[in-house]
Amino acid sequence: MTDRYAVIGNPISHSKSPLIHRMFAAQTGQDISYEAIEAPLDGFAATIERLRNAGYKGCNVTVPFKQQAFQLLPEGMQVICSEDAENAMAANTLSFSGNRIQIQNTDGSGLVRDLEENLNIDLEGKNILLVGAGGASRGVLSPLRRAGANITITNRTEDKAHFLAKRFRMASCSYEGLLEKQFDIVINATSAGLTDSQIPLPESIFTPNALAYDMMYGRETPFMAFARDQGAQVADGLGMLVEQAAEAFFIWRGVRPDTRPVLDALHK
Repeated sequence: MTDRYAVIGNPISHSKSPLIHRMFAAQTGQDISYEAIEAPLDGFAATIERLRNAGYKGCNVTVPFKQQAFQLLPEGMQVICSEDAENAMAANTLSFSGNRIQIQNTDGSGLVRDLEENLNIDLEGKNILLVGAGGASRGVLSPLRRAGANITITNRTEDKAHFLAKRFRMASCSYEGLLEKQFDIVINATSAGLTDSQIPLPESIFTPNALAYDMMYGRETPFMAFARDQGAQVADGLGMLVEQAAEAFFIWRGVRPDTRPVLDALHK
């Protein structure tokens, strides 16, 4: 019998997740279906309940529902939450089994695997600047720290960066305070690329051979163009997308797919 999964968001028609999981299933011989479902903005919990009652085995969650997914407390259900989801206060992977829901966040582990496995970067001891203090940042801080990186958080609103840094016991810095600092990796976790907005980072921010990583994918953002102009290597978030999906697939199926052919197919 085919096991059913889905990704839930609003909007969702642009999602590459169904294609990615279909490629994973074909590669590993897993009998699953995977579809994109748009939930009403005020109907996320009801959508989850409907899928669970229909026998779905799990789902991925994307914007704007990741925080709601973390807060799920269906009546009569046992909810088990992973450490990464707790730290992020957001979830992107749900698993259903009987009266149990497992809530997890694979974004950070997906980012770390993309950096280490696909981009061949040893994160141990690397100095990373994380730009942004919202949900995308919270989702990756713990896995980056476990990988041995030294992390500094910056944000347009300095108080938010300071609050997040204090919570995770990391460093924070204002945009102005970055003038005398350099980093091996600069990660853009903001949505500035959606509006083609430039982030006011100093030109001196990158060490020689530094990497500029934008969590957005599928477009050249002003941040990426700025980094190229300063001589930095540049990567977008497509690898993170595929790796976090592979992590979810492994959670559900107990099989870890090979992400390289999937990445190659998407790049083409």
